[in-house]
Order: sequence, then C-alpha cells, then structure tokens
Amino acid sequence: MSDETRETPPEEPPPSPPTEATPPLVGGSEDWSTRYKYLLADFENFRRRTERERESITRQARGALIRELLPIFEAFRAARAAVAGLPSADPVRHGLELLDREWTTFLKHEGVEPIATVGQPFRPEEEEAVGDAVPSDSVPAGAVAEIVQQGYRFFGGILRPAKVIVARASTEGTAELATPETAP
Repeated sequence: MSDETRETPPEEPPPSPPTEATPPLVGGSEDWSTRYKYLLADFENFRRRTERERESITRQARGALIRELLPIFEAFRAARAAVAGLPSADPVRHGLELLDREWTTFLKHEGVEPIATVGQPFRPEEEEAVGDAVPSDSVPAGAVAEIVQQGYRFFGGILRPAKVIVARASTEGTAELATPETAP
C-alpha cells in the first residue's frame, strides 16, 4: 500500500471546558441544592398560579350561569308582585314568598348583590341612564328615580349594569327664576 491510499485518522478535538449550562459532576453538591430550591419555588409558584386560574375559570362559569338565571328570577319577581294583592293565607302567595326567600338566599350565597336603589346617587360605572330624566320632588336631583331593570354585582365585578331613570331638579322652581316678573 502506498501512503497516498492510506487514510489518516482525524484528530480528536480537545475536550471543552465545562460551561455554566452543564454543572460539574464532582463536588457540586451546593449547586444542586440551590437548583433544587429554585425548582421547588418555581413549582410552588406554578401551583398557586394554576389554583388562581382554576378559581377564576370557576367564577366565570358561575357568573355566566347566574347571568342566564337572572331573567327567570325577574319573571318570578313579577309574578310575586302580581299576587301581592291576594290574602296572606292564600297558598299561592305563601308559596311564592317561600320561593322568594330561597332565591334571595341562593343569590346571597353566590355573592350576587343588587346595584340600584331608588334615591341613591346615580353611578355611571354601574348604572345606565335610560329614557328621559324626570323631575322629582321626592328624590334629589342626580339620584335614581326609578329602576327599569335591576343590575347585579358578582364578586366585586358587574354581572349586569342596572338600567335606571335619573331624577332632575323640578322645572317649576327653575322656570320662575328664569323669567323675570317685572318687565322694564
């Protein structure tokens, strides 16, 4: 054989020094201990985050279900108001009163609270003004005069905004001030 046909073995590259990504195999017990602590802390943070996300998803699902039940609750309230004129011993009235207590207990247990109250100042972040403002002597100007559709809070957020009519100052008193009684 000639030297030309014989292949020379390739030279092996020199061993690379250890990098930060690969820990030393010997004498690195402190490094592994630190890594374990970081891994444990990361796992605890992950566990807490997934728990918060699970609670948030559960709350959103409950809110969606309650939002679907609100029209049924309001129809029930209208039926209860319709039978309010019946005698108190009437079984239908008594049954609707019992059902009303159950609905109220259920909504309180779920964290649902009504928003609007007649006479309370108008809050645009929770209430929608619908229709024209009405002059009112019994309710101060800028307060809720009538509730068209009750709104509800759910865990501090708005489940549904209230639809209200807002009171304005009486026009009689302002009209007298605007027109002078004596003409020059």
